[in-house]
Amino acid sequence: MYYIDRIKELIKEELSVKEIDFSYPSESKFGDLSFACFVIAKQEKTNPVQLANDYVKKIKNSGIKDYFSDVKAVGPYINFFFSNYFLAINVISEIKKENEYGFKPKNTGRKIMIEYSNGNTHKEYHVGHLRNIAYGDSVKNILIANSNKVYPVSYINDFGIHVAKTIWNWQKNPVFEERPEDKGYLLGKCYSEASRKLNKEKEEGIETGKEEVSSIMTSIEKRSGGDYELWKKTRDWSVNYFNNIYKELNISFKETYFESEMIEKGLKIVDDLVEKNILTKSKGAIIADLEKYDLGVLPVIRSDKTALYPVADLALASKKFEEYDLDESIYVVDVRQSLYFKQLFKLIELSGYDKKLTHLSYDFVTLPEGMMASRTGNVITYEDLKNNIYSKIYNETKKRHDNWSEKKIEKVSMSLTISIIKFEMLKVGAEKTITFDIDEAARFEGFTACYLQYTYARASSLIRKSGFKIKLIKTDFESLKTDKEKELLVKMARFKEAIEIAAKRYNPSELAKYVFELAQIFNDYYHETNILKADTRVKEARIQLIKSLSKVLSLGFSLLGIETLEEM
Repeated sequence: MYYIDRIKELIKEELSVKEIDFSYPSESKFGDLSFACFVIAKQEKTNPVQLANDYVKKIKNSGIKDYFSDVKAVGPYINFFFSNYFLAINVISEIKKENEYGFKPKNTGRKIMIEYSNGNTHKEYHVGHLRNIAYGDSVKNILIANSNKVYPVSYINDFGIHVAKTIWNWQKNPVFEERPEDKGYLLGKCYSEASRKLNKEKEEGIETGKEEVSSIMTSIEKRSGGDYELWKKTRDWSVNYFNNIYKELNISFKETYFESEMIEKGLKIVDDLVEKNILTKSKGAIIADLEKYDLGVLPVIRSDKTALYPVADLALASKKFEEYDLDESIYVVDVRQSLYFKQLFKLIELSGYDKKLTHLSYDFVTLPEGMMASRTGNVITYEDLKNNIYSKIYNETKKRHDNWSEKKIEKVSMSLTISIIKFEMLKVGAEKTITFDIDEAARFEGFTACYLQYTYARASSLIRKSGFKIKLIKTDFESLKTDKEKELLVKMARFKEAIEIAAKRYNPSELAKYVFELAQIFNDYYHETNILKADTRVKEARIQLIKSLSKVLSLGFSLLGIETLEEM
């Protein structure tokens, strides 16, 4: 049990109260911990102001009084001011002895599968996909830190009409085969070009391209012929391209599922659900009539017998539940699919599965000039975004460190580039739209990855420059007396709570805000405090404090999927 948790328990024991709704005052002048006496006073049929005063007297005459520098009653509220010494000696020792301070014991909670990075082969991997993968991976990390056993998986759409469009245009333009770029990247360009061509033909009343694409799709579905062979080859290009991106982003999956592998099983499930009258036939199509659940009608099979998304999704859900004894299955998919997932979850429930199903939706990523769309080519691709940010960061790093080797400049610049991409996707709640402004994202001040990385690098530099190779026999924690030192300690003591809140809400932005606020407190402390030139014992205590800060920052970064930089 961590320090603040122990303090809360000691207060409850001393006051003989089982439940107290503690809170944290918005300003330190009102204390470090607080609670209101309204509920307790009502239960005990007494005045809350009088009860608060009685409780304060009891605390001040108790054995736990030394944990506080002061305890005050303000009307019906009791405000506790922590003792710097007890706070420092406990919090710093806790951080030091635990490799993963703030994390709960692993694999002791629920079994959760989280599905994210559901890309489409033969399409561009763009900034919208990056929000999905950064969000999903961070939620995974946070759930693991909160004791759950988590299985990260990816589901790839490799069998839709978009594939046929891409193959159609690839065959008509041999120049794509000759270009030097990564073939998976070129497939996305080919798809966007195909969509524009087909839209133009439609406007002109031409059906040739549409008919050719339909023929290609039929060949792929039959799994025979030259079109099918080209599908297999190009599919591998896309999958390899995705895997290279995952490697750069330091993201891995327990399993990767493909739509093409689910269709056959899904069709059998559909037949079974028709027999059970869960699905019904309508004008040659097969639908799920969910009107009585206020969910409308969900088409499952078209009248031309081609499968829609629910076919593969039903098969995938069945496969997940058969292979893993899950308590919860999470789907990370953008907000446009909210109704579909309500319908799908109801259909899965009607199929006989009693599982917790969660759709984590997120809003769009836009450009400063407007919305993105793969079919029009109005996108920032992963490659374009990465290269643009890298160029800015590389030039800035080279300017600041003309004594660094080229290899070091490149390594630091790339690490910082990935940090920027991920942090921009996580620093706001999933329900908010992101306008990805590259110039703003690459700034070294404000709520940015560069600011956070610079803070960590600054702390690391202080530790290196301190000259302490071996800790003194006993750190003089009584020397940590300033308000900022206490503010740092209280903030670090609340790291576990920040993880719990982020896990409960599936919200990495809670952690992003936490590490930013911690960094702000430290930078204020750095500017107003003499650290390296202080007396030896004071200096050693402050370096121990900064080492603890570095560790908490590093752990916070790790939950966001961001690697730390010792220098930048």
